[in-house]
Amino acid sequence: MLSIPGSVRIYLCQEAIDLRKSFNLLPGVVRQLMHGDPLSGHMFVFYNRTKTLIKIIYWDRDGYAIWSKRLACETFRIPRDMTNPRSLDLREFHAMLLGIVPKRYFKRYKLPEKD
Repeated sequence: MLSIPGSVRIYLCQEAIDLRKSFNLLPGVVRQLMHGDPLSGHMFVFYNRTKTLIKIIYWDRDGYAIWSKRLACETFRIPRDMTNPRSLDLREFHAMLLGIVPKRYFKRYKLPEKD
């Protein structure tokens, strides 16, 4: 799990993004679509259309860092809101990465049985 300082804010893009984009294009998405500053040190979270992949981009002192997670099965439970970008608190962020929805837990992966 990521270690996130208390001063860092987490912003979730409210629309699906083509996540073939990486270091060169995601900062432009942050500026144009989310109206944010990718050099601020805050984290910007993106997901793909099928909600099976999440990418997080942030400025780490001397360059961009990207963290990604792809699910083996099922989908991420993305919190929905009308604002773009939506600010997530740390608890919401960790719950989203773990697949937890309030009052419900969705298991995403089942280990194959051994013969």
